[in-house]
Amino acid sequence: MPDEFFDSIFLDKTVKEGAVVPSIWSLEIGNVLLMAERQKRISAEQRHRALFTLSELPINVDVMTSQHAWHETMDIAERYKLTLYDATYLELALRCSLPLATLDKSLKRAAEEVGITTESSNSKH
Repeated sequence: MPDEFFDSIFLDKTVKEGAVVPSIWSLEIGNVLLMAERQKRISAEQRHRALFTLSELPINVDVMTSQHAWHETMDIAERYKLTLYDATYLELALRCSLPLATLDKSLKRAAEEVGITTESSNSKH
């Protein structure tokens, strides 16, 4: 499956190079896993294992996300018709001059418009 392939590529790259994520990332990941468990797509044990695995990766959480939310991030969201949540990832990539890993077509398009390199598969978010 494309998403699993992308996840594998992301995991390998993160292990080797690390990653920087906005401060909302932990909440988003936690919510995705919790909803998957509630919908019986994964077990509680799988959720715990996934969270443990993620906590062991060299992922740095950006502490400046909130300070940019009402200005730069809001401007990005408005300009590119993104949710404020998605715009946080693009704002961080712009501020830190980093590539952006995404499966979201709108976010990928916006990133490419501002010259941010994206890493994604052909699947649709």
